[in-house]
Amino acid sequence: MSMQQFYNKNQITHVNWEMVEAYLHSANLGLSNSPLQVEQFSAGYSNLTYYIRIGEWRAVLRRPPIGPLPPKAHDMKREFDILIKLNRFFSLAPRPYLYCEDESIMDRHFYIMEKKDGVVIDDSLPPEYIENPGTSQLVSNAVIDTLVQLHEVDYKEAGLESIGYPDGYLSRQVHGWIKRYQASKTDDIDGVESLEKWLITHIPSSPAPTIVHNDFKLNNMMFLRQNPGKVIGLFDWELSTIGDPLTDLAGMLAYWTEPGEAETGLATITTNPGFASRKEMLEKYAKKSGRDVSQIYFYLAFAFYKIAVILQQIYYRWKIGEAKDERFGRLNVGIKNLMKQAIRAHRNEILI
Repeated sequence: MSMQQFYNKNQITHVNWEMVEAYLHSANLGLSNSPLQVEQFSAGYSNLTYYIRIGEWRAVLRRPPIGPLPPKAHDMKREFDILIKLNRFFSLAPRPYLYCEDESIMDRHFYIMEKKDGVVIDDSLPPEYIENPGTSQLVSNAVIDTLVQLHEVDYKEAGLESIGYPDGYLSRQVHGWIKRYQASKTDDIDGVESLEKWLITHIPSSPAPTIVHNDFKLNNMMFLRQNPGKVIGLFDWELSTIGDPLTDLAGMLAYWTEPGEAETGLATITTNPGFASRKEMLEKYAKKSGRDVSQIYFYLAFAFYKIAVILQQIYYRWKIGEAKDERFGRLNVGIKNLMKQAIRAHRNEILI
């Protein structure tokens, strides 16, 4: 999700904003009589997110996407409940304000949370950062510091034990994502069947469980506008759970694109000069967290595979006519290249 381009309220026809505005005024938030203003953050492939304003009051509204939803997917109530507890121990998680599932207000359940004011880095550096020659290194270090900080949160003290089942977590993940791929498969890709067999038979023992964000990547973070070395927000907690922290590390590394890699559809800002390599990011995490990362080649192979499956599920919906977004019709190229990356990772050909 990019936060650097916006759609205005008049272009957002799938929400009755008059009903939302009335709901906000009924919620005892101390709002002024100024009209509701809405901007939609440019759409990604998942949940829809809007910047909303009434006078000086600022907030963000999150809701599931338009169209049919898979069972248990896009659970805004779960995300809202996680943020209520997590924000007290990890302030980078936005503070939630309201949750609503009244279909007379919106056709999907939604929640509203604080609006953090900073910079999100996606496919290019913002103007504020370009003149700073150390930006790329500062950002690289801040990403690792944030991941380590998250994995240090005591999830039991935060009251988050119920959001996941750490025993057998990695095995469930591997078998579950392979099952998802088989259910949405459209094309044969050389080497994938062998990769899946390897993943199933080489599942390592996990370290002590931690909170796992499950979508930890650069463009889910917000940086202080005046300082690219300071993270002020971490977003998209829908998939977070309790499990193996190395899956978060590997997911971040998979999204951390390096120069010369084939098209995957992932953000490419980290191919710019000055950004740390995947290997350097791995070494930073190992040093700061103290965790054994000797089995990372397995985790990285699985991370690439998982991202490919996520895109495959979207591509499948487009293929059968359930999803209409024209962008989805080009996902097959990225899926194939991500599977190739997974195969390279399992051969330990990436972190060298």
